[in-house]
Amino acid sequence: MASLSLRAPRVFISDRPLPWLLPLILILVVFALYPFFYNIYLSLHEFVPRKRELVFVGVENWANLFQDGRMWGSLWVTLLYTGICLAVQLVLGMVIALLIDSDDPGFGILRGLLTLTLVIPPAITGMMFLLMEDAQFGVITYFLESLGFLTEGSILGSSDTALMGVMLADIWQWTPFMVLIFVAGLRALPPDPFESAMIDGASSWQIFRRLTLPMMSKVIAIAVLIRGIDLFRTFDYVYVMTSGGPGTSTYTLSLYAWQQTFSFIKWGYGATISLFALFVILIAANIFVSLTKTRW
Repeated sequence: MASLSLRAPRVFISDRPLPWLLPLILILVVFALYPFFYNIYLSLHEFVPRKRELVFVGVENWANLFQDGRMWGSLWVTLLYTGICLAVQLVLGMVIALLIDSDDPGFGILRGLLTLTLVIPPAITGMMFLLMEDAQFGVITYFLESLGFLTEGSILGSSDTALMGVMLADIWQWTPFMVLIFVAGLRALPPDPFESAMIDGASSWQIFRRLTLPMMSKVIAIAVLIRGIDLFRTFDYVYVMTSGGPGTSTYTLSLYAWQQTFSFIKWGYGATISLFALFVILIAANIFVSLTKTRW
């Protein structure tokens, strides 16, 4: 009796890539392209509550955007937040990565434990630090007051320290991400140049400056690019911990876009702010990629 064989249609076993790329293309269209073009459409319209419909306003939202002082203030806060957090996470990530880059027993478990902070939702992390920075029973507040770095009062209650208080949550949660990327980069470096440098009597600092940093430049650039984009669109920590206060001292661009869209029901203006943030990210990212000669 002849054996029966089931064969897939020729289109699935040939060298035609379309059937395999089609699901990815559909996901890209539904979750990326459609929202992007719909955002452009919204930016040219504005929702009128009394009519319950979108009304075409042309470039009015864009004209209002560049005249909005609060938007420029939130952009400055966002850039400040991104720059400081990125610098701290970069330095701490590299230092910790150098310290735990070892095959001795226990270091593998330690590297695994670093991933625990990454699985915590940012909103939960924000709530944790909100309690730890409380003026009455916050352990971080008590510690800083004991050292004389903080007078009586909450870290988040002062416009001078509120942004730093939010940054602490971000730095605590995402520094391990930088550590893991740098550890992977360090462990991929060839050992021969380091052995030659040690034989020639080079110091640890000279090895780090002349060998480690240049050879890790691409890894560092990719880590900075990923974290920089993520930091620029931060929302969770600010919303949970300060809601933009005190005043507007912690207003980020993402929070301002959310407020305009859902609190003030200005859907078109909120879409305009989000598109403006996207353009800023694209320009900054491409300039960074060009300067660091990283493949985009």
